Amino acid sequence: MLVLGIETSCDETGVALYCTREGLLAQGLHSQVAMHERYGGVVPELASRDHIRRLLPLTRQALADAGRRLGDIDAVACTQGPGLAGALLAGMAVASGLAAALDRPLIGIHHLEGHLLSPLLASRPPGFPFVALLVSGGHTQLMRVSGVGRYELLGDTLDDAAGEAFDKSAKLLGLGYPGGPAVAALAGRGREGAVSLPRPMLHSGDLDFSFSGLKTAVLTVVRRGLADDQARADLAFAVQAAIVDVLVAKSLAALRHTGLRQLVIAGGVSANQRLRAALARASDEQRMSVFFPEPALCTDNGAMIAFAAALRLQAGGLAGHTAGFAGAFSVRPRWPLEELGEPAAQAA
Repeated sequence: MLVLGIETSCDETGVALYCTREGLLAQGLHSQVAMHERYGGVVPELASRDHIRRLLPLTRQALADAGRRLGDIDAVACTQGPGLAGALLAGMAVASGLAAALDRPLIGIHHLEGHLLSPLLASRPPGFPFVALLVSGGHTQLMRVSGVGRYELLGDTLDDAAGEAFDKSAKLLGLGYPGGPAVAALAGRGREGAVSLPRPMLHSGDLDFSFSGLKTAVLTVVRRGLADDQARADLAFAVQAAIVDVLVAKSLAALRHTGLRQLVIAGGVSANQRLRAALARASDEQRMSVFFPEPALCTDNGAMIAFAAALRLQAGGLAGHTAGFAGAFSVRPRWPLEELGEPAAQAA
């Protein structure tokens, strides 16, 4: 079965072709970072218009790279939510048009489910069940994953997510967008212990997250004044260390809580090298296994959408998974991941 996957939830346009026999055949990705950087963040209207410009050329290129034709596609999958409403509509409109023209099923995929399952595309994938730390954009969540569609929420962000903390701290430091890579780059010149920042909810006794207090602490340090570039680097180092310490501690606590020994990290923040190194050390010390998506799959991409759709279709068949018919479709800008059901149990 050949699945076309389309991802347009925010500021990346992703298209990919996944074959259930041959694996990932081709993918194309366009990042809007350069366009949004001048504004210090994503401008929804600009994002939506750019998705419209990029989708069909990326689809043609993916088909050419895979040596396939439109008629070879067995199903069209698209991010249905959560995300920016206009951006989601741009992707779903193209996906719906293709599905209607080809008389193929249109599969609506949850953006976070795509991230959640993306480590299964690696050469060394985890097996079910496992604990997953989702750190993507405005989401920081811990989930118990027992199978496709079998997700139990263990902990959630109460306010600012880790990605938002990176972005807001970057803005306070006068850095570019997106904030995570910018803070990480500057932190590479920082000194450990030069600045002290809180680790919010580190000892809360639960698995929830809160990073608004960290943002406030960073603002306080900035208002006191940063003497030079070294002081800015020291603050960036402290920001990254605080976020990573909380993510690692909560993840290990989730493993203890569930009794599981496999941890999956997914979403944009999973590309952070300090986080990867800290969890690699923890895996050696705690005798547990940690899994990351391939670097190219950490950000939003079409491959994770095509793959998630293929897994759902394999698990439950085509019936009951269509997101629209003959050009009629809907998007879900707000869509809790825990609302997803197992493939065979989903309603039409």
